[in-house]
Amino acid sequence: MAGQSRPPHDRPEHLEPTMLPTTTFSPPFTITRASHVALAVTDLAASRDFYRDTIGLVVTEESDDAVYLRGLEEAAHHSLVLRRAEEAKALHIGLRVRTDADITAAERYFAGRGVDHERVEVPHQGPTLRFRDGVGTHIELTSSMETVPRKMAAFHEFTAGAPQRLDHYQVATHDVQTATDFWAGLGMRLSEYTAKDGTDELWGTWMEVKGNTHDLVFTNGRGPRLHHFAYTVPDATHLIHAADVAGATGFGEEIDRGPGRHGLSNALFLYLRDPDQHRIELFTTHYQFIDLEDDPIRWDVSDPRRAQQWGMPASRRWFFEASEFPGEPVRDPLLTATPATLEDYLSLH
Repeated sequence: MAGQSRPPHDRPEHLEPTMLPTTTFSPPFTITRASHVALAVTDLAASRDFYRDTIGLVVTEESDDAVYLRGLEEAAHHSLVLRRAEEAKALHIGLRVRTDADITAAERYFAGRGVDHERVEVPHQGPTLRFRDGVGTHIELTSSMETVPRKMAAFHEFTAGAPQRLDHYQVATHDVQTATDFWAGLGMRLSEYTAKDGTDELWGTWMEVKGNTHDLVFTNGRGPRLHHFAYTVPDATHLIHAADVAGATGFGEEIDRGPGRHGLSNALFLYLRDPDQHRIELFTTHYQFIDLEDDPIRWDVSDPRRAQQWGMPASRRWFFEASEFPGEPVRDPLLTATPATLEDYLSLH
């Protein structure tokens, strides 16, 4: 990407008070949803087989260098792109904007604020713009995609978890406050958040534009790194079936967490790792967050129910491993913590 810029200066820990962000309800351009993610993978065939056969995504198109996949109810050409590479990376996460004019408005907005950005030609997509947000996350905006037939009524083709559509991303960042402020300025609303007990010191923020609990999540950690991307599934039985299929296809040990239920978002979840250790979540049962009078739900960072209402804690690798963006320095977090891991839990029981 042209002109690599650096994120803003780190916030001094001891100076600036943290606060909940104020959403801009007349943003400079209109973001509509999380839409697509691109991953660099080292064995294209193995990754294709994993996402098609173990996860249950639909292959829309493939070539020697790329595979395009989508969920069963998606009409867009792709929501996941796998690209052959020497090293596994998270290339970018994608968001849709409403019209071509929003791409132009985004260019104008970033130019006025010194944010490096680049208009690019991307197969099967309309006008597309790449940039990096305030904490270095690699972002791609597009206003349109080629369309293909939906498979949502092709029940005979539902396999593994039967993912319906891409829903959200979670990004580990060194500075949750800066990340949250950046996206609130572009129209995202805070639906839930974790904070230091008795304060609004932000440790994790769940932000949305499409009317459910999240399109983009930021959590405290070494970053920027893509922690996971997530697809909705029809119901809880599909999570169990996905776990069974993972075991049958040799990926049982790559179940990274779950099944379980988060307090945050109320979702039933299952996390898996692909052959390059990129992490995908399958989930169901989160709720609507549409009405403007709805206040965000606050969770104390010490409350274990925020992470799981029941079930075992996550492993160390779930907390500390994630996919890096190409050429992007990874920074240590401004806030330090020692999460309660599965290994810790087992050592005490």
